[in-house]
Amino acid sequence: MNEPKAKYRAGQVSCAIWANDAVVNGRSVQILRATVERRYTDKSGTWKSSGSLAKAYAMMMEGGTEGQDGTV
Repeated sequence: MNEPKAKYRAGQVSCAIWANDAVVNGRSVQILRATVERRYTDKSGTWKSSGSLAKAYAMMMEGGTEGQDGTV
C-alpha cells in the first residue's frame, strides 16, 4: 500500500494527501486525492473513526491551520 504524500491534523480531524500516477491524453500526470477522518470515542471509550464531518469541522479544515504547519 502507498504511503500518503503528507498528513495534517487539526484537533480530532486529520487529512492525508495521496498521489497517484496516471496517463491522461498520452501524458504522465500525478493526481492528488485527500482523505479526511475524524477520531472520537464512543460511549464505552473505544476509539472510532468517521469520514462524516459537521460544518464546524469542515470550516476548521479550510482555515484552521492557515499560517501553521499542521504536518504530522
